Amino acid sequence: MLLAGIHLSGVIHHRRMIGILGGTFDPIHYGHLRTALDVQEALGLERIHFVPLKHAVHRDQPGVPAELRASMVQTAIARYPGFVMDDRELHSDRPSYSLYTLQSFRRQMPHTSLCFLLGMDAFRDFLNWHEPMEILELAHLVVMRRPAEELQNAPLQRLVAERSIEDVTQFDQSQGGSILFQSVTQLAISATDIRQRVQQGRSLRYLLPDAVITIIDQLKLYQSS
Repeated sequence: MLLAGIHLSGVIHHRRMIGILGGTFDPIHYGHLRTALDVQEALGLERIHFVPLKHAVHRDQPGVPAELRASMVQTAIARYPGFVMDDRELHSDRPSYSLYTLQSFRRQMPHTSLCFLLGMDAFRDFLNWHEPMEILELAHLVVMRRPAEELQNAPLQRLVAERSIEDVTQFDQSQGGSILFQSVTQLAISATDIRQRVQQGRSLRYLLPDAVITIIDQLKLYQSS
């Protein structure tokens, strides 16, 4: 089991830290999986919960039902014990706001540090999310950034100046409130491109796990109607 250690007066204090990665996963692909693994290894997270959204709030609704997208996630991560398919959103009738998801995790894990993973594009719009500062109090934000990605938003720049840390050893004993930028492997893979490739009859090989490709093929997902 991997636990993050904080060095205080020469003593290592261990506390539980998990990662949370939400998304439509329509479908899940190596861009999701590789970046999640990068973050887990860099931060020493005990595990990462993949949380498929049921009701998207900032984008068009997925064309594939949530239960099926969750099945693809489960298939993709089945052989890696550090990843968990978390179905809590599948049982909710509310919009999939990150605040509600993190509140659910906090009720379940009151003494665990939560690291909420998000990409740079999502972080640029963070202050427009539902109750962003409450989100930040519930969890640390881990922004999976790529080299040369910069922020242009002045209010967001101020928030970063107040809350950013350089590495995981600077997490204090609070269970949230910090922002960490973490470099990840660059994989120019998108779910939109994958869906388009299916419609065009092109191969998905090496873009996502073979087991997920099998599900897409067998159920004829993403094909033009």
